Amino acid sequence: MTRKKILTCLMLVVGFGLAGYLLYHTFREHSVSEIVESVRAIPTVNLLAALGFAFGSYLCLTGFDWAGVRYVKNDLPYPKIALASFVSLSIGQSVGLAGLSSGALRYRYYAHWGMSTEDIAKIVLLSGVTVGIGMAVLSGIVLVLNPGDAAAVLHLREGVIVGIGIACLAATAGYLALAAFVRAPLKIRSWTFRMPVLKIAVAQVVIGTLNFALVSACLREVMAASADVSYLKAATAFVLANLAILITHAPGGLGVLEATVRHVMGDAASIGSLVAFRVIYFFIPFFIGLPLSLIVEAVFRVRKAKRQSQDGLPLSEAAPAQNLV
Repeated sequence: MTRKKILTCLMLVVGFGLAGYLLYHTFREHSVSEIVESVRAIPTVNLLAALGFAFGSYLCLTGFDWAGVRYVKNDLPYPKIALASFVSLSIGQSVGLAGLSSGALRYRYYAHWGMSTEDIAKIVLLSGVTVGIGMAVLSGIVLVLNPGDAAAVLHLREGVIVGIGIACLAATAGYLALAAFVRAPLKIRSWTFRMPVLKIAVAQVVIGTLNFALVSACLREVMAASADVSYLKAATAFVLANLAILITHAPGGLGVLEATVRHVMGDAASIGSLVAFRVIYFFIPFFIGLPLSLIVEAVFRVRKAKRQSQDGLPLSEAAPAQNLV
């Protein structure tokens, strides 16, 4: 086993261990029956609204890949982009190490559709940048408008929190300025990267911010069923939870998200609302994406076998298909 694989396995073990501890620490005062009853107490209308916001978020996530594909000047149809994005992210966000797991799935699909390794890497990189931009904009907004909650959690003065928020928004403005005026390529070894054109950069800001705004709305909807929770407070809790997730690398934010939101929201974050949010935003997409990935893989193999039989070539030498899935 290579050093990289050993490090990856170690990170997963530590991540799951931390997630288990945090889940126990968060839920230890509640029995299984209490958790079930708490989930059942959430009105159907709130659950449906939360599902709608989650759907909107995953729709925005396909825009991350769309921007990346257009950045490398590829005309791959949107349905294929949406398929690769949903399968990779619905699985990657749940199993953890999303950059690696979703990146590997993206490579499987985009390579099958004829893209080069360099172009796929650029798509994954630009998608990651869109994630950072979206979180920076939402963080900037909530830290400027609601510095009190963040200050209490981070033990910083409100003025410092506002300054951090302004810096997040300024960094995003700087990114747009670079996209508008800088065309010189950035070279890393044999790979060359260019800033996206302003049109794509603006799309990254809009789609990235809207995505996280919708996730925050999903979280707020399940919590609003049992308490008077403002959207801004829920968004603040979500931003701080993501900061904690980035630091801990817990798989799918398991335990970290729940513990952080609970710490920020207090009793407003009922145990049922936290469970409902994870089921709606993580588990349901995962249990749709996993069988879908198996179906697509089976289609890939069947078509590859057909090409092999038609061309009289060994299976390993058959060229990748370019049509449909």
